[in-house]
Amino acid sequence: MRTDFATLEGISSKGDRILKYIRTPKPKRERSHIPFRLNLLFFFVFVLLATLVAQLAYLQIMNGEKFKADVDSTDSAIVTASVPRGQIYDSEGRELVTNKANSAITYTKGVGVTAKQMRTVADTLAKYLSVPVDNLSDGDKADYYLSDEAVSKAVLKKLPAAIQRSTDTAVQYKAARAYAAKHLPDYSDHEQQAIMIFKKLNGASQLTTVYVKDAGVTEAEVAAVGEHLTQMPGINLGTNWERAYPQGTSMNGIIGTVSTEKAGLPEETVNAYLANGYARNDRVGTSYLEKAYENVLKGAKSRTQVEIGNNNDIINQVTAFQGEQGNDLTLTIDSAYQAKVQANVTKVFNQVMSDGLGGYSDGAYAIAINPKTGAILALAGRHHNTKTGKITDDALGVLNRSFAMGSIAKPAMVLGALQDGVITTTDNTQADTAIYLPATPVKKSDYPIGTFSSLSAVDALARSSNIYMMWLAIKEGGGEHTYVKGKQLRLNSTIFKKMRGYFHQFGLGMKTGIDLPGEVTGVEGSELNQYGQLATGSALDLAYGNYDTYTLLQEAQYVATIANNGYRMKPYVVQRISKTLSDGSLGPVVETTTPTVLGKIKNTQAQIDLVKLGMWQAVHGTNGWTTATVMNDLNPGVAGKTGTAETFTHADQENSDSALIETMTQSFIGFAPAKDPQIAIAVVVPNLSHSGAYAKTIAKQMFKDYYEMNDVKPVAGYSATQYNIN
Repeated sequence: MRTDFATLEGISSKGDRILKYIRTPKPKRERSHIPFRLNLLFFFVFVLLATLVAQLAYLQIMNGEKFKADVDSTDSAIVTASVPRGQIYDSEGRELVTNKANSAITYTKGVGVTAKQMRTVADTLAKYLSVPVDNLSDGDKADYYLSDEAVSKAVLKKLPAAIQRSTDTAVQYKAARAYAAKHLPDYSDHEQQAIMIFKKLNGASQLTTVYVKDAGVTEAEVAAVGEHLTQMPGINLGTNWERAYPQGTSMNGIIGTVSTEKAGLPEETVNAYLANGYARNDRVGTSYLEKAYENVLKGAKSRTQVEIGNNNDIINQVTAFQGEQGNDLTLTIDSAYQAKVQANVTKVFNQVMSDGLGGYSDGAYAIAINPKTGAILALAGRHHNTKTGKITDDALGVLNRSFAMGSIAKPAMVLGALQDGVITTTDNTQADTAIYLPATPVKKSDYPIGTFSSLSAVDALARSSNIYMMWLAIKEGGGEHTYVKGKQLRLNSTIFKKMRGYFHQFGLGMKTGIDLPGEVTGVEGSELNQYGQLATGSALDLAYGNYDTYTLLQEAQYVATIANNGYRMKPYVVQRISKTLSDGSLGPVVETTTPTVLGKIKNTQAQIDLVKLGMWQAVHGTNGWTTATVMNDLNPGVAGKTGTAETFTHADQENSDSALIETMTQSFIGFAPAKDPQIAIAVVVPNLSHSGAYAKTIAKQMFKDYYEMNDVKPVAGYSATQYNIN
């Protein structure tokens, strides 16, 4: 090893010269000026960079193709659109309800569409399209105002600090909307058009189609919008439909109505509709046949497969299903006969009002039914609002209003007594003795006491004896041997249940099951009086139809049951359901209504014939107290029963606390031709100031019109007195 020496020096203490070697020192190393923490930072940056390079290599080299495919991929969805509803025809094939096509401007909302984008579309569309500006609220204007991002940010800065700091965008927008609604600019008429369009676009759900304008679209508007479709994403040309009534609107009280696209689903049933696949703006039947047959009439919506690109644009549309128009309904009602019945009811009730007897009357109602099938032939009504005096068509009053009908209940009472065994077909004559109960006016018939010493069942029906029916009730209740004039009448506690049980066999006091909504059952009077005792006097009133209330539809079902020899038929209005052909005409039958027997009364044919004879004599009898002789000139002859009920109604029918007014309700049931019934009818004119022949007048004209329109031939050599109903 080599050593360099710079100097040699040194003297020992003894004088000896000593050599001392001195090493030359190494130069000092310079210290680093970079802090340790910075070096550490550089180290971490290097590690992160290495990780990023590794990740990029993984994405590009290992999975590049996969992720490229994901970026280029599309999503898909199904867009549905409504179709025209099915049409409605009368029994003769006449169009009652059709669909009228209109040009329309539509909007299909894409995925992720912003308010700003919709505003741009609305502003553009407003240049070419005029829309009605109605129900435009300050809130709607605020939505449009805030769709400008600059405005929205400016408004947000004016809100309380707590709102500005909130992470809940819904809370922020609500506050901003409320503020904006109070600080709106003065929009011009044209700008309000754009706001109205924006409101419609903004109300659309994602990938749903709404109508921007579906009525009154002009050819010029169609042309102008069509030329600029590329400037307005989502806007398209389409068609819409509305209900049309070629025969007029006289049957709309039966047919019902359909909601508008603007109104959409009824609020009270919206959840049920949504659960069944409806959209909120779908039009649905809101009343009567349109509502009852919604599932039949609505049709099947068209379905379009929509492909959505990675930027949420719709890049392709393919029609998966063209849609199918709703099925058609053919009714049991002949619209020509219906029109005559409605005109007849209107004319007679106008006469009631002219005669000064209708001040407290609800109106007048009539119904005709095929007794063999239950098919409704006509139903008509006029409702009188006693408070306002307004009179309107009310055909459905035959099933949603009930009245005490009076003596038309007597055939059912006699048939019930025959079932009970208190009379028979060969032993049915009773003394016509008035009934006296304590603290109660004498219970008698309309004719003077003592007019008849006794009556048979046939005579009692022909002369409308209340006394006869009340004695039947006394016998059914086990009181015939204990009755003492002027003393308390004692009847079995089951008397109401027994009599009503017989009436129920005919459908009186029960829903008929008709294929229309809104049917009521009527009202049963109390079985107990104010002292908690059996209301025996009311039981006697029930026997001749002056207690419980029934609908006119129930009365029609009841008289049809007698006419067809005891079969209670289910009433129906829709005869069949059919497909619609491409030209809009009736197609193949999908379903036909089959007559349905709901029950059979527990009477023999001989017992039914006895009652039929009594109803024949009510029209053709020669006694001065025969009640329906006004119809005895009809050929072929009819059988029927009149009714008059002493009733009470409130002076103000909408106020149950108003004074009670004593009135008279007139009614009629009957069938014709009596030997082979084709039609059974029921009529009521309630709450008249005093009696008259109005119900019988309506009934007679209904029979005459039916004979003429259905070519019912007169019987050669016919004589009412010699004609044998059996």
